Amino acid sequence: MKFPHSESLPCLAALEDDDSSNDERHVVVPPSLETAQPPPHHVTSCVGLNALVDSDEESSQSSARRANALSPHLGFKKVLVTGGAGFVGSSTAAHLLARGDAVVIVDEMNDYYDVRIKEANLRRLRGMCPDKRRLTIYKGDICNEDFMLALFEKERPQWVCHMAARAGVRPSIQDPYVYIHSNIRGTTHLMELSHKFGVKNFVFASSSSVYGGSKNTFFSEDENVDNPVSPYAASKKACELLAYTYHHLYQLNVTGLRFFTVYGPRGRPDMAPFKFIDRVSRGIEIQQFGDGSSSRDYTYIEDIVDGVVRAIDRPYPYEVFNLGKGDGTSLKEFISIVEKHVGCKAIKNILPDQPGDVPYTCADVSKAYDLLGYQATVPFEEGIRRTVQWYKNEYAKNICIEPGTQTSGMARALSYAEITRAVRA
Repeated sequence: MKFPHSESLPCLAALEDDDSSNDERHVVVPPSLETAQPPPHHVTSCVGLNALVDSDEESSQSSARRANALSPHLGFKKVLVTGGAGFVGSSTAAHLLARGDAVVIVDEMNDYYDVRIKEANLRRLRGMCPDKRRLTIYKGDICNEDFMLALFEKERPQWVCHMAARAGVRPSIQDPYVYIHSNIRGTTHLMELSHKFGVKNFVFASSSSVYGGSKNTFFSEDENVDNPVSPYAASKKACELLAYTYHHLYQLNVTGLRFFTVYGPRGRPDMAPFKFIDRVSRGIEIQQFGDGSSSRDYTYIEDIVDGVVRAIDRPYPYEVFNLGKGDGTSLKEFISIVEKHVGCKAIKNILPDQPGDVPYTCADVSKAYDLLGYQATVPFEEGIRRTVQWYKNEYAKNICIEPGTQTSGMARALSYAEITRAVRA
């Protein structure tokens, strides 16, 4: 089957058991780039004058960026997707396959969270693309030099989407060494192979965690991020520095993407959106760290994938982009939205703020808009509604891991599927 090729097709192709889309593909047309608003006629204070000057400077910077924006590469691509069994990796791979590209997946299938979720992701991809010439799957460690060299020699990918990483702020404090191995060593190894094999574009996942305790309203790529507050954040910052080094030494085209709290169907079970939906659905306790005033820029998976693919298609020499929604949601509001769509009240255990967590994240996505045409389209409440629908219709019926196998350390409780079966009986 020949798939139509597109510049960026943000929605993933549906499977038979995915009730959310029924094989429809929704193309999000980027809005006009002409967004500058006319300045106000009156300035009544110095504060207003400063704001007007800032607005003019931002408009000038934005115009200059757009003048240097690259047109997307529209041809067929063979893309190596590391971490391709994971949340963002498998979602990106699905998008690439749906538009007609070839995908080579490598994933070590570690047990940071239940491997059955990753196996289900791979089955979903194979269901989308039975053709093993267009979808090849390898299981192995990206730090294994012999394994990865053999893979590059055989597959010769010209485009690399590096999503493999050890994630999590709190676990990185408990075991920093694994983050150095997987994130720093793994990324360095891939860039070394990429420059030797003539890769055209290397796109990798960074993180909003690099901003640490920034006090700015919107986190901008222009900020100094030399003070990470967790080993995880430090490992991501190190990867950005190494990426520039490889661009400087070998002219490798590299783009780093700072993700802002990605959530959605098939999301990681250690992340708050999944955990809250899961636990509220099953009527067991959730952990609320702090007073609920902390805020995150939660970004729906379709929007993240759209940004990743746009970055793959545009081989900038070296760039770092924020990929987020551009506005925050407080923890209190987050829990309230989950309660609304699950249909149950949350049982909350209020705990102190955790070391390494940042109180606030919100992305300035103007650079990604100017140079990638990226703009998030899914509001947080709509994203949660879709995620709850997936949880009830797919996860609870077909996957539903045991809570005790998750990384949260909470005790075993009845699964949603068990509760549903008991009620029906």
